[in-house]
Amino acid sequence: MSTVLPRPTPSRSPWQILYGAAHSLRWRWYARRSNRLPRPVVSVGNLHWGGTGKTPLVAAIAAHLRDRGLNTTILSRGYRSRGRGVRLVSTGEGPLLGPTVAGDEPVLLAGMLPGVSVVVGPDRYEAGRHAMERLDPAPQVFVLDDGFSHLRLFRDIDLLAFPSDDPFAGGRLLPGGRLREPLSAVRRADAVILTGETELAGAEIASALRGFGFDGPGFSAPFRVGKPRLAAGGSLPEGARVLLVAAIARPQRFFEAVRQFDLDIADTLTFADHHDYPSSSLTAIEEAYQESHADAVLTTTKDEVKLLGRLDIPLASLPVSAEPQEELWVWLDRRLDQQMAAIP
Repeated sequence: MSTVLPRPTPSRSPWQILYGAAHSLRWRWYARRSNRLPRPVVSVGNLHWGGTGKTPLVAAIAAHLRDRGLNTTILSRGYRSRGRGVRLVSTGEGPLLGPTVAGDEPVLLAGMLPGVSVVVGPDRYEAGRHAMERLDPAPQVFVLDDGFSHLRLFRDIDLLAFPSDDPFAGGRLLPGGRLREPLSAVRRADAVILTGETELAGAEIASALRGFGFDGPGFSAPFRVGKPRLAAGGSLPEGARVLLVAAIARPQRFFEAVRQFDLDIADTLTFADHHDYPSSSLTAIEEAYQESHADAVLTTTKDEVKLLGRLDIPLASLPVSAEPQEELWVWLDRRLDQQMAAIP
């Protein structure tokens, strides 16, 4: 793996410049109108269209705050869920709603994080107010999932994730690139975090972004891939023949992670990111499973929450966790303590 981080260069395309200016105007409009919750908000977001490893990072940060003894609540949009309004997904004792109503990532986080509550809603400020009114004990800190572009809610600490294998997404906005905001938006971040399998230090991503107005620290958050585990319990046996199924932004990462284990990959099947697996997709999986003579379907943890109980075949998932460097926790705790000390 290369240990040299490519240096991004600003795009000179008229379309890219115009699109970037529109984003800048949007930020300035909301900078004077964002709503503030009565407790600190730690936002975890990205500039990419998916595939940054944000969910494991959110889980790691929420778990750290919980383990500090803080009542922690995750606020999420519940992307592509069919529920309406604000929904309480978890009080800290596991999911209360399914992925169709709450969204796949909130349900996944609710299952991963005992002691952490999860609330979803298109307006994260209203979701936070709901949490303050309904949860007992009330939240002491909020973690805003995928919050960098949700300017409606004021955030006290803004963390921005960059995937180590594609940190700058071509340096361009759609349609010519894979960025949802221009790299110059990084100046709004308090810290940047390099996620994934990397030999690079977090300081290198910070240095690479100095030319775009970023002046904060950088950290790294390597991923740890756990052994494939069966949904029914136990580990997937070594040498098992598996059908790989994924509906994530960058399925190739999942496929590559599986290859480090002693498994016989029979075939792969992919769907669009956040796919909700209608009956036709379930039929396609079952047919591919039968044709491949696989022992189990192996999928991501995000897909597992949508497939549990819906397939009459053995289901397994590949757990992935983020393990940020200790310096991130030192920096985050110090910043958060400053914020909490200022609360009346």
